[in-house]
Formats: sequence, structure tokens, C-alpha cells
Amino acid sequence: MTVISGILRSVAGAARIERVRRDPDLGLLTAWLLDPIREELFARLAERGHDQIRPCHRALLGYLDDAGARPTELARLLGQPKQYVGRLVDELEALGYVQRRPDPDDRRSKLIVPTERGRDEQQQADLILGEIEDRHAARIGADRYADFRRLLRALALPDEDSASDTDRRRRTAAGSPRTGPGW
Repeated sequence: MTVISGILRSVAGAARIERVRRDPDLGLLTAWLLDPIREELFARLAERGHDQIRPCHRALLGYLDDAGARPTELARLLGQPKQYVGRLVDELEALGYVQRRPDPDDRRSKLIVPTERGRDEQQQADLILGEIEDRHAARIGADRYADFRRLLRALALPDEDSASDTDRRRRTAAGSPRTGPGW
């Protein structure tokens, strides 16, 4: 590399850095928002006795309630293969967060339900995420934060407007209406 090409690369790199600082892309903006939330959530969950929970566990736990869910439904909701969800369920069961129960509507199937420990993790996560959201709302104002959540939801869940009321109720019941299933 010549001295001139090295200088040009340095200038181009500096220009890109400045452009990113001035107008970051959607990927960076969402990462800058998600990463500190995730770090705080898992650090605070660990302080409350849930130190073995990983983001992939949190996503699955966020969809569970006392009625339970079939592994195939969890795979669909998470957008993951059934084998992957089965491995997560195995891990969470070994950690004491979920248990498998017979499905009263289908003898061949099992329902995944949270245990007392799993419900505690869900409650703690909901509280922590609520506090984080309250801080964000206080920072930019409640109305602006509500607008932000509405717009973010429209981008993240584009099919929601066309979803049936039944599907919308099921998704709302699966996660806290305020925080969703969390991660």
C-alpha cells in the first residue's frame, strides 16, 4: 500500500465514521437501544436469582402462561425449528423453569408450562422491563414514547394490522401487553 492510498483509506474511514455518527442506520440504532436493555435485564435477573437464563430462554418464557403451549406453537411464535425449541425446553426444564404436561386435547402432545420458578422469572422480567420503559418515557416524554412504541410496533409487526382479533388476543395473552414476550 502506498502512502497516498493509506491516507485515502484513512480519510474514507473517517468519513464513514462521521456519517455513522451523524446518521446511523436502523441496525445500529436498534442495537444501541437493545444492547443496554438486554444487559440491564439479564444483570438484574441474575441479581434476583435467575443467573442461568439466556436471551433465547427469555424469548421462550415470554410466550408461556399457565395454560401452556405446545412446542410446535412455540416454534411458530419464535420463528425457530421445532428441534431448537425442543432443546430450549430441555434446558429450561433442567433449570426448573418449565415442565411438560400432557395436553388434555391431544394425548400425543405435551404442553410446556412455567413452574413457580418460571413464573417468578416472568414477573421479575416484566417489572424490570417496565422500569426500563418508564425511564425511557421520562427521558423523552410519555406522549413521544407512546408514539415511538406505536411506530416501532408497526415496523416490527407489519402484519398485526391485518391479523384477526383472535390472533391479536392470543399474542397479547402470550406476553405482557406492555412489554411483549421480552428476551
